Amino acid sequence: MKVVFLCVQNSARSQIAEGWGRHFAPPGTEVYSAGSSPAFVRPDAIAAMAEGGIDLTSHTSKGLDDVPLDDADFVITLCADEVCPVVPGANHLHWPIDDPAHKGVDVFRQARDEIRGRIERLFDLDAEGLQ
Repeated sequence: MKVVFLCVQNSARSQIAEGWGRHFAPPGTEVYSAGSSPAFVRPDAIAAMAEGGIDLTSHTSKGLDDVPLDDADFVITLCADEVCPVVPGANHLHWPIDDPAHKGVDVFRQARDEIRGRIERLFDLDAEGLQ
């Protein structure tokens, strides 16, 4: 299974989701993240995830062409007020999470914890499949 997390800059929310996704995904699951206008991984995202035991220091921001969108089983967008990337044909989930950029590390921690809960539920498979 391939799961791709998308936001605009691939600098915080989708990077956090990729980190948790790789941590919690069942064996054999491939997890990616990208953005429609990639920038850089925000230091506060790296710091917040380090507090949770996840190392994002080697992560880089990627564009939509850098991940296997055409082969993705699920595409999950994490935009709230921004215009999210659109991927026609993919199984799409939308998790509207406010952009923590420029709001301090405490807001990154809140986003980290909310995304973690969603990732844990995502990979909690039951008779109905992905949540």
